[in-house]
Amino acid sequence: MDEVSAQSTFQFKARGRRLWRSLIDFVAPPKCLVCREAVLEPASLCLACWTNLKHIDAPYCNVLGTPFAYDQGEGAVSPAALAEPPNWDRARAAVAYDEASRAIVHALKYRDTMEAGLLMARLMARAGQQIVQEADVIIPVPLHRFRLWGRRFNQAAFLSRQLSRAFSKPFRSDVLVRSKASRSQVGLSFDERRKNVAKVFHVTPEGIGQIAGRRILLVDDVLTTGATAGSCAAVLKKAGAAQVDVLTFALVLEPRRPHIE
Repeated sequence: MDEVSAQSTFQFKARGRRLWRSLIDFVAPPKCLVCREAVLEPASLCLACWTNLKHIDAPYCNVLGTPFAYDQGEGAVSPAALAEPPNWDRARAAVAYDEASRAIVHALKYRDTMEAGLLMARLMARAGQQIVQEADVIIPVPLHRFRLWGRRFNQAAFLSRQLSRAFSKPFRSDVLVRSKASRSQVGLSFDERRKNVAKVFHVTPEGIGQIAGRRILLVDDVLTTGATAGSCAAVLKKAGAAQVDVLTFALVLEPRRPHIE
């Protein structure tokens, strides 16, 4: 196929996709993922719901990803991270976890609204652009097989796939596994969460070769106390990972205080 024919084929397919998208929008107009008001594009929010999101932008702690009130210089680390360093190297999140972001998380996690996941992944790509670009492989926080059967899919794996496609990075869901069916973290205290996920993750024998000496990006939907991500990061580093960064859609800013789930 010559260059002119290839270009014509590409344009034809592009017009076909636009026509198909227009037909879908005509039959089922896109709606805001939170309030269900009409919006211009699918997998998006109306202006009011978008404004309600608390986006996390620099300056922030280089380790925890928590926002600073003012710029403290490149690579600045918060007192919380210095007092109790996590097992990961850097964490980033797109938004603060509150009622506004919770509605989006729950749409993906409990109602299988994949468009919510597409929006989450887009915002995560923006917030974590540097650490995604520097990663060698993207790994989702795993679900135990019993919970996976009940939920039908792993939301962290869905987000990981979107990031993998956007940045052309390898995605592996068979490296890190959850070997014990621990209870849900919802409703547990700070200390209870850590005990609940202790020794429940491990790297498969086949996966060791995929992470040894490599920079890992660990993906999940929400970072609360860091218990789950920390347990995963510790296991990955023990298996030989050179670096483990964490990227989530939402971040609980005050994990030791009671919060909504």
